Amino acid sequence: MTIPVMKEVLDAHPELTIIFVTNKNWGPLCEGIPRLVFVPADLKGVHKGVKGLYRLFSSLRSLYPEISAVADLHQVLRSRIVRTFYRLSGIPVAVIDKGREGKKQLTRKENKVLQPLPTTIDRYRQVFRELGLEPGTPGSGTLPRQANDKLQIGIAPFATYKEKTYPIEKMEEVIRQVIAKEGVEVLLFGGGAQEIAQLNALAAKFNRVRVMSFGLKEELSVISGLKLMVSMDSANMHLASLFGVPVVSVWGATHPYAGFMGYGQKEEYAAQIDLYCRPCSVFGNKPCYRGDHACMEQLSPEQIVEKIGMLI
Repeated sequence: MTIPVMKEVLDAHPELTIIFVTNKNWGPLCEGIPRLVFVPADLKGVHKGVKGLYRLFSSLRSLYPEISAVADLHQVLRSRIVRTFYRLSGIPVAVIDKGREGKKQLTRKENKVLQPLPTTIDRYRQVFRELGLEPGTPGSGTLPRQANDKLQIGIAPFATYKEKTYPIEKMEEVIRQVIAKEGVEVLLFGGGAQEIAQLNALAAKFNRVRVMSFGLKEELSVISGLKLMVSMDSANMHLASLFGVPVVSVWGATHPYAGFMGYGQKEEYAAQIDLYCRPCSVFGNKPCYRGDHACMEQLSPEQIVEKIGMLI
């Protein structure tokens, strides 16, 4: 979610270079963006712990002595440590306000305050504003799409937590209804041996359904040519959003009001149902206290297919 905001800022400030320090796996997301320099952090290896983070800081100071400000877009212990090293060196720092109190009120069991919170995208923009860097036109942060005249729909049925995952047998019915439309091809996205095995078993039941199983760079290339993506509240929603691909997002325990809707996506294409218990967590990492996973079980395949129909 940081990528399109940084692109907005870079587009508005042609004199600026951003040194982007993050997990070493995300390099392909930065390719092709002028003046965005990717620096991998090996947080489980050479940059692990306080000594490792100081090693990272020292390396950055040596390689990029021209760094004149630090934007902490993560606000976790590791980023706090690194930004403190910079602050002690006299470098100004701006930090994201995650709005934790508002999120607590949104997700508590009793007396929920069910109203939209500032989006994470806007929270990122505000960090740059505090450094005197006004982002460019909202929506200008998308990357170029791949030309594709095929009617390809991506479906990413998995998420990190069960509470954010639509039941696979119900997603099978979504696929059945979608490929009944003439000319539609479905591409299934997942990661890891277990997910790929489930997707292969699912794809074997249909014609015009294929499983995408390859590295991030290749996955981004395929996603950029999709007509639309169907995704949980998960990474694939954000990967598709990077290219301005419309997303039918499926929400269970979490809710768009917490601020994690994909960049440029519209809530009218979010598939969800109203329940007194929703949302019960910000990230979907808390077990369903009702025990029936009603937020996903009561969401019908037809409701998702209806959203897809709105876009194709």
